[in-house]
Amino acid sequence: EMARDPQFVMRYMEELEQLAEDVLSDKQQIVDLDKKRNSNREALAALHKKTTAPASSQNKTWLNFGGVFLKLPKKSAITMLQSDQAELDKEISQIRDNLHNKVNKLRDAQGESDLLGYGLHPLSKAELNRVMH
Repeated sequence: EMARDPQFVMRYMEELEQLAEDVLSDKQQIVDLDKKRNSNREALAALHKKTTAPASSQNKTWLNFGGVFLKLPKKSAITMLQSDQAELDKEISQIRDNLHNKVNKLRDAQGESDLLGYGLHPLSKAELNRVMH
């Protein structure tokens, strides 16, 4: 009887659309943050490489941070990038955890079962070492 009620169907479709938009938005946010994380990784790798520049210019480096170019001591630049990496990792992890719940809620609303294995997390280095030895 409820399925024939146009108001009920309309609310149901709106709810599905909102859930799907939330899932897509989170997925896009993960992609964007991952691109930034990869850029940071490239910058860190470049900073760790030995430079061929004169000794006087090896102590400082240019860093584009938030759309602003800063000339910083190399150690400060590395520290800033590492800190940003840790923050990005944390943010991506939180979004992924929330995404799991949103995907299950969407699948539930569509009458589908939960995705098996979707909530799996990779082993930490310590856990991997215990397994391997």
